[in-house]
Amino acid sequence: MENLPQALVMPSSYLTLHYRLASQDGNDIVTTFNGTPATLQMGSGQLAPFLERLLLALPEGTEQTFTLSPEEGFGERNPDLIQRVSLDTLREKSQLGEEYRIGDLVEFNAPGGGKFAGVLLEMNEDSALFDFNHPLAGQTITFEVRIISVL
Repeated sequence: MENLPQALVMPSSYLTLHYRLASQDGNDIVTTFNGTPATLQMGSGQLAPFLERLLLALPEGTEQTFTLSPEEGFGERNPDLIQRVSLDTLREKSQLGEEYRIGDLVEFNAPGGGKFAGVLLEMNEDSALFDFNHPLAGQTITFEVRIISVL
């Protein structure tokens, strides 16, 4: 029987894979290795575009680990994304209600129907300070993948 060529990951492929995203200290941010593999379509936004680019042209059966610098991953931390929000704006635009704690990730409604989130850093009687950087900004991350099948 002839060996069929291995399927390669293409920009519109459907994949079944195990993947793991880990912080510099080795802690899992997300992993499927302990359970059911993920099934996703490339280009659908289920994985960040920079992670999808790493998968392109890999053959079915690939097991690989990538180390990504902040520039290659979620970007550097941007001090301009640490912003003060009035409590009125917080109550009007956020989802949580009235109970806020330092460290909470608070989701806000954006103009045009989108959403964005920030981590609450501090709060006083008239405003709150939020960090709107991605939680993994400024960090080197590890992306481990095992491609099970490519359609």
